[in-house]
Amino acid sequence: MALVEITEANFEELVEKSDKIVVLDLWAEWCGPCRMIAPHFKEMAEEYEGKAVIGKVDIDSNQGIAQKFMVMNIPTVLYLKNGKVVNKIVGAGPKKKYVKALEKLL
Repeated sequence: MALVEITEANFEELVEKSDKIVVLDLWAEWCGPCRMIAPHFKEMAEEYEGKAVIGKVDIDSNQGIAQKFMVMNIPTVLYLKNGKVVNKIVGAGPKKKYVKALEKLL
């Protein structure tokens, strides 16, 4: 599955009802570090196809999701299992940091 655009409209179906680990990259167009790490998640979406759902949430368009998870800084990467946050990484980092966190949950 390609990188998924998660919105308030599809959040329940794609995140809360998912039987897979969901990785959400919460970002905004104006955020330089967010743009810097964006390729990590495109690659992870391909590498973990069928094993995990990798999605992006534009917090400017989906403020309700950011509020739900009390996101104060971006980029914030959330790891969810059965719709519940099981890990959270705030700030930009190398791809291996995000992969390692995902591997622990698989």
